[in-house]
Amino acid sequence: MNKNNNLVIVGAQWGDEGKGRIIDLLSLDYDVIARFQGGSNAGHTIIVGNKKIVLHHIPSGVLRPSKVSVIGNGAVIDPEVIVEEIKALRRKGYKINSRNLKISNLSHIILPYHKLLDKGREVLKGKNAIGTTGRGIGPCYEDKIARQGIRFIDLANKKLLKDKLKLYLREKNKILSLVFNLKKINIDDLIQLLQKKYKFLKEFICDTEDFLNKSDEKGKKILFEGAQGVMLDIDFGTYPFVTSSSTLSSNASSGTGFPSKKITKSIGISKAYTTRVGHGPFPTEMIDDQGLSLREFGDEYGATTGRPRRCGWLDLIALKHSVEICGLDEIILTKVDILAMFKNIKLCTGYKHKGKIIKKFPLDNSLLDEVEPIYKTFKSWNPNELNSKKMPKTLMSMIKFIEKFLKVRISMISVGPERKQIVYL
Repeated sequence: MNKNNNLVIVGAQWGDEGKGRIIDLLSLDYDVIARFQGGSNAGHTIIVGNKKIVLHHIPSGVLRPSKVSVIGNGAVIDPEVIVEEIKALRRKGYKINSRNLKISNLSHIILPYHKLLDKGREVLKGKNAIGTTGRGIGPCYEDKIARQGIRFIDLANKKLLKDKLKLYLREKNKILSLVFNLKKINIDDLIQLLQKKYKFLKEFICDTEDFLNKSDEKGKKILFEGAQGVMLDIDFGTYPFVTSSSTLSSNASSGTGFPSKKITKSIGISKAYTTRVGHGPFPTEMIDDQGLSLREFGDEYGATTGRPRRCGWLDLIALKHSVEICGLDEIILTKVDILAMFKNIKLCTGYKHKGKIIKKFPLDNSLLDEVEPIYKTFKSWNPNELNSKKMPKTLMSMIKFIEKFLKVRISMISVGPERKQIVYL
């Protein structure tokens, strides 16, 4: 049995923190990389040489040939997306087979009506839309909780699958036709689609919880990978502008069937500034030329949708919230190089609201929309010094302040998009 070897990594902000490339790097020291929640709304981008690889379902560790990638029961999977993802990786020269990719037979399937419902609701909400990717993740998780979801294990029995879909489509088709004025889903077409994708995916589907526990017993090291970010957690994020699953490090256990007592370390990934996609409160958002420059220079566009990300200064109050509810042991700071474009850099250390100082992240969105950030300013650094063995004094001064504020050490920083552009502190 492993001792102090299993690690969970989560995004500590509103997602898009650069988890993919960090997991790709850290996976060198691990045998198994397991994803425990989220759907195809995740977008992990890794630069390998002159190749840009974007992953949605498959853990970033798949780019390491000797590693095993696992998609746990806590994830929801679009069979069309994952089939294309596997094919795309194979075209790029990666060998994807049942030895290095395993999909939980208990993971729920995103069906065509989930995507139609997702998009239809956003249209109905108008200006109150959440800003989802429209990929059906929320409606799929709803059906999981309502005990009317379809799992990969259900695809093995065609008669059982048809009986379930016949029952579920009574409700779904009425909603699609009467509420959204959309065409009803044909059950035979749907079953044919699922059987076709299942034929391709069947070799990967297995009891992943059994595989993970046996791997641990054999002394294998496991890295658990979260999607999105802590501030998008269904319970502790900026609800309702959140994702549809729990993004906390503690969910690594229930999302994979692996005992929490065997996960011994938790690391959060944070940008050196803050971004978020879609709607929702964002106290430090820079609605000016600096914000636009940060977006362009930092290439802040969604890996999944291409949507422009909203940009702002690093919010230490929000980050401290993530540290506390996840019990993070370390922070990895990404995109430090991007901030070198500014003469001065700001960190949010509190909020003002009607003359009062707020030092704890408020969970009331109406309050968050009204707060004014309190900033501490730091001098910037020369970008040419970031690749040297000795980091700029101004940067180290800022890092030490962040560590003291969060009461968590920053273990490494990224100073560029390449695999080698990581500095260990």
